[in-house]
Amino acid sequence: MYARITPYKMKHGARDSATELMHELKGQIMALPGMQHFINVTNEDGSGYVVAVVDSKETAEASADNVKALWANFAEHLERMPTPSGYDVMANWSN
Repeated sequence: MYARITPYKMKHGARDSATELMHELKGQIMALPGMQHFINVTNEDGSGYVVAVVDSKETAEASADNVKALWANFAEHLERMPTPSGYDVMANWSN
């Protein structure tokens, strides 16, 4: 497994509209090749992270353009376009 972790910062007051947009795009987000888990966390100041767990690094790299296109939908809500980083998943536990 592989995780694409993307830090971001929303503009002041954009949280509600960005959250609504994210829910509208859920089908496209979850349809990305190899998607296993999608987690979006944010603080009150609008800073946050998206953690996308996919089946492999190759799958993540192959869908990079699709991911950029999805982020483009949020351009008006973000202080700047985010840059993802990739990591090998060492553990993926849940209860």
